[in-house]
Amino acid sequence: MSARVAHRLLAGAAAVLALLAVAAGEPRNRSVDVDRLARIVENEEDHVTALELAGWIRERKPGLRVIDVRGADDFAAYHLPRAENLSLTALTRAGFRPDETVVLYSEGGTHAAQGWFFLRASGVERVYFLRGGLYEWLAEVMNPALPANPTARQQAAFDSAAALARYFGGVPRTGVSAPPADDPYAALPSRAPSGEAAAVRRIRQRGC
Repeated sequence: MSARVAHRLLAGAAAVLALLAVAAGEPRNRSVDVDRLARIVENEEDHVTALELAGWIRERKPGLRVIDVRGADDFAAYHLPRAENLSLTALTRAGFRPDETVVLYSEGGTHAAQGWFFLRASGVERVYFLRGGLYEWLAEVMNPALPANPTARQQAAFDSAAALARYFGGVPRTGVSAPPADDPYAALPSRAPSGEAAAVRRIRQRGC
């Protein structure tokens, strides 16, 4: 099983657990439309990609709030532009305006997926989570890769990603293969032996 598939399954499992917890507790006496949430997930309307989020940040999308649900120390070490730090507990009590678009992210996406369910169950409609978490951002926004002899489609996708990378201070790479799906550096930080900060440095160094 590839790391990306494993990440997706973990996020899905976490989301189901969060949903069950919410449905069991019905916080704030609010009923949960489980069928509606399930349809949103099936239609993949629950998440955004790192490139989509990068575009929103660069365009200064009105009402965008990017929420990092990791711990304060991890947030201080590295976070996305315009991000604010809220724990899962604080998230449900933060209060969001109807015209705000909320994007949650965590290391690999699991906690952010849980937060998505908590907010949806709390009545927040315009909320998404970053599908592959912080590492998707690092790999696809900060260090996009173009293989040798690319197709026209690959070149066009790379040109778009490279423009975003340069905007955010990243390093586009050409003539190299994209990181394999089971790249250990793309694994969840908790799986990296030397922790998140070292993993981030290693990913960035691939572009040097």
